[in-house]
Amino acid sequence: MKKLLQITLVALVAAMTLTSCAKEPAGLKDAYKKYFMIGVAVNPRNVSVPEQMELVKANFNSMTCENVMKPGEIHPAEGVWKFEEADKVADFCRENGIKLRGHCLVWHSQFANWMFYDSEQNPVSKEVFYERLKEHITTVVNRYKDVIYAWDVVNEAMSDDPDAEDPYRPSRLYQLCGDEFIAKAFQFAHEADPNAILFYNDYNECDPAKSDKIYNMVKKMQDAGVPITGIGMQGHYNAYEPSEDQINAAIEKYSKIVSHIHVTELDVRVNREMGGRLRFSTEGEEISPEVEQRFNDQYAMIFRAFRNHKDVIDCVTFWNLADADSWLGARNYPLLFDKDFQPKAAYSIVKDFKKNKE
Repeated sequence: MKKLLQITLVALVAAMTLTSCAKEPAGLKDAYKKYFMIGVAVNPRNVSVPEQMELVKANFNSMTCENVMKPGEIHPAEGVWKFEEADKVADFCRENGIKLRGHCLVWHSQFANWMFYDSEQNPVSKEVFYERLKEHITTVVNRYKDVIYAWDVVNEAMSDDPDAEDPYRPSRLYQLCGDEFIAKAFQFAHEADPNAILFYNDYNECDPAKSDKIYNMVKKMQDAGVPITGIGMQGHYNAYEPSEDQINAAIEKYSKIVSHIHVTELDVRVNREMGGRLRFSTEGEEISPEVEQRFNDQYAMIFRAFRNHKDVIDCVTFWNLADADSWLGARNYPLLFDKDFQPKAAYSIVKDFKKNKE
């Protein structure tokens, strides 16, 4: 009888353990299923290496091409299209039932600069430029409209200079077209796919001066009938900034003019650099216990702020799968998976938030 009781108790404990494990969220996307989608920016290797593919499938239900859909990559010359690498990512999404964000249709960097010149390298008129831009946007959007649910239509068009009289970045696009290129890009994208959510995307979006520029531009465009339906907050943060109040204020500001907010390129550096500028330090810092704690606390705060705005945030996307892939370099320690694709302590903090005292 005593032996039977022991066996029964062991079976009961095992059953309780299995039940408890069954309730544990398997990955980030499961933990946040009642809040928002969890996305990741990938390169073709991430959808080719089996271990990385499994990591993606376990944790993410939205994906973004890091580089291979950018205009200069996919359309490097007139009449030349390079779809192969973008198709790999799109096919992975199709095969695994993962939604895809399109990134991006117009950006001053990695742009199809041939659009600005004729065959003799003379500058073209903005009318010729618009013809080329429309062909580019229409072709790309139509190719992937079965799997892409949202597009970053225009990326980083606002100035970083808080003292500049002109709020726009003085890019080649702006010099040729003024801010009309923004309106045209959204028009062309909407015509190609009326069902896609169309985003203006930018960094330092929690900075009060920059957020005002973004808000004012989007509001102006919308008032003129431009179909901007979402704002992308890139989320290139660091372990010190922005504050929770700054994140909350930016989200609340943007939610007044759009019903869709995506955090599109999230990472957290351990130094004090921030934003999407392409010049940055790759030296990083020694990851002492104090630095690790600050990093963990920042991620905990960021996701607490995001969860508090689940009514307007549809998706939070990490910019790269692991530190090994990061555009910032592994020494900047920016993501939840390390240089060996192993989860950091911050991964559990973000995923198991219901267990953690907030």
